Amino acid sequence: MEPFLSTCAAIAVISGTAGPGDYSTMIATDGLRATEAALAARTDPTPDDLFALGGLRFLGAIERALQLRYQNGMSHGFAVMADIPVLRLPIEENPSPVPFDPAAIEAMFLGITQDMTGALAALDQIGDDDALGVSIRTDDLWFDINSSGQRDECEGMLDVVGLGLTGGFGEPLNGITIRFDTADAAWLSAYAHLLSGISETVLAFQPAEAIGRVLDSRAAIEALSPLGHDSMGYMDMQEITKIVDLVTMFVYALEGQPDIDRSRAAHAHFQAMIADNRVFWNRVALEADNDAEWIPNKSQTSALPIDFPSDTGGAWLSVLAELEGVLRGDVLIPYWTLGDGAGINMAKLFQDPPPVDIVGFVQGGALVPYMERGRLVSFEALQRFQEMVRGNAGLYMIILN
Repeated sequence: MEPFLSTCAAIAVISGTAGPGDYSTMIATDGLRATEAALAARTDPTPDDLFALGGLRFLGAIERALQLRYQNGMSHGFAVMADIPVLRLPIEENPSPVPFDPAAIEAMFLGITQDMTGALAALDQIGDDDALGVSIRTDDLWFDINSSGQRDECEGMLDVVGLGLTGGFGEPLNGITIRFDTADAAWLSAYAHLLSGISETVLAFQPAEAIGRVLDSRAAIEALSPLGHDSMGYMDMQEITKIVDLVTMFVYALEGQPDIDRSRAAHAHFQAMIADNRVFWNRVALEADNDAEWIPNKSQTSALPIDFPSDTGGAWLSVLAELEGVLRGDVLIPYWTLGDGAGINMAKLFQDPPPVDIVGFVQGGALVPYMERGRLVSFEALQRFQEMVRGNAGLYMIILN
């Protein structure tokens, strides 16, 4: 699923009016970090507290990543063009950033993995029989992007992720209250695993050295002579060099031996994401209320200005079942020089990733140990899902995970 949209959907969650305090108001007044510290100090947390704590730690991961981007001046350019979760979220430009350090990229994703571990530790304590009902007012959520300690302009959650949460269309989400149930703890856990898996994948390739290498070479080139311009006006040379440099960063980062432990950790997180999705749909099917729902069952209505077809759950689980087959190695990925009866075993690639050789991957020789006979992945379930939601699969993937 599209990384940016996936991230946008996930950071929409946090709890509201429940227990001895109004979490939503606490966040609006004190911010994410102070509210998280207050809940973490509770010695006998309720299921509502645990859900709130998991949500706060999830949101805190995003906030800290955005703060690091702001401090290092990563508000545009390569950050957005890379199309990686959190990196491409729109933020205001810092007028006085510190000198950019390529290590900040790895530090950002390492921080996300650590914060997601904390979120999962809270959410995993919520079981099928734990009743919870927590609410959020979307206008109360904000990220302290510039680390000022107060809510400034363009720091509201909807300022950062609003378009992603509606797919760029539909009614605005301002002023909406959403009530989260026990099922939604599994939904948020699935998103925490998704972001953890993506972060572990990035860290497996240790991109800091590649980024620094490209930036140093670009600086040396520009020191010799200012960047030229197309006299005919057909091309923007600044944009072209950005694209070339970005591609070069990816190639340099991919080359070499990925970190095997991180590759295996990413694989485990992606599998856990699917398992949590199943728990969510099993729980939500049993709900009998209809109170400002996030993702509804057949008898409920969502608080979001989005229509959920009656078989949304079944259709989406069919898509995930095919993905699970790929992650298990039961279903193979097509390769351009293999026929219909053989493909690449992605489970083997995750568990024992080879040194990346771009030429060898294209030609196929470097991937022979991961090729085998078997059933290729089918896209029929995804096509049926796309038809069911009338071509808006991207928007629904934001919500469903």
